[in-house]
Amino acid sequence: MYEQFFGLKEKPFSLTPDTEYFYRYSGHQEALNVLLVALRNGEGFVRVVGEVGTGKTLLCRQMLRILQDDCETVYLPNPLLTQLELYQAIASELQLDVPAAATVQHLNQHILEALIRLREQDRPLVVLIDEAQAMPFESLEALRLLSNIETEKEKLLHIFFFAQPEFEERLAERQLRQLQQRITFSYCLPPLNEEETAGYLQHRLQVAGHPDGLLFKPTAASLLHKESRGYPRLINLLAHKAMLAAYGKGRKKIDRRLVQMAIDDSRNKKNFLAGGRALSMVLEVGTVLSVAAVTLFLLKVLL
Repeated sequence: MYEQFFGLKEKPFSLTPDTEYFYRYSGHQEALNVLLVALRNGEGFVRVVGEVGTGKTLLCRQMLRILQDDCETVYLPNPLLTQLELYQAIASELQLDVPAAATVQHLNQHILEALIRLREQDRPLVVLIDEAQAMPFESLEALRLLSNIETEKEKLLHIFFFAQPEFEERLAERQLRQLQQRITFSYCLPPLNEEETAGYLQHRLQVAGHPDGLLFKPTAASLLHKESRGYPRLINLLAHKAMLAAYGKGRKKIDRRLVQMAIDDSRNKKNFLAGGRALSMVLEVGTVLSVAAVTLFLLKVLL
């Protein structure tokens, strides 16, 4: 919609967790360091906890990219699995030749044999679980039991949990105390500070094709940080709307007023959910370009 106007190859503030846009701010970099150190130390369970919108899924996918050359990885984006479904998912990711009617015990045996083969190839298995706070108790317990296979000196299975803060409350439950004791490395993702927010905006714009990424004026970036509280998902939402407003008004730079328009639009729940005012911002002035484009489209259809 506005890519050509700003000289971009694509929208820079999509909510899709694209690793091309991974921004190594202090929180994400420290989380990566914790995960890698835990893996080198042979730890079995590690958890990364963060509020909604702090970029856990993007971090998880970035970790997959980092590990793909040296480790065998299993990515579970949907944790709502029974024990049988969990083992089936792991077996499927490992491309194991397992009968469709295989029982939990048979799947367990196949996975254990795969772990031994991977150990001989010096390729540890890492299972990354997104939204781990939603995983049923029986599946968490199944993971713990599966992780019992180890040599005298090292674990054969490494499990990384990426979860919302509710996961901490679940681990405090008595029935999960054994799992909690095995999680030796943890990290809590912080939001971006004001300086990091400005860097985040610039980084994503540059990746999307903007020559210098300096589209948001300092006062605009500051207001955006204050309203989003440094959560990447909210930054993306507001930045995208501010760019829509700038496009509608034919402005090449985004100032504080345009960000405020995006904030006001998002605070109006009805319009925010329906996208009503976001559309009106785009059409507000523009009119000559929009009318010309629509006219051209209609002529093509009619002819």
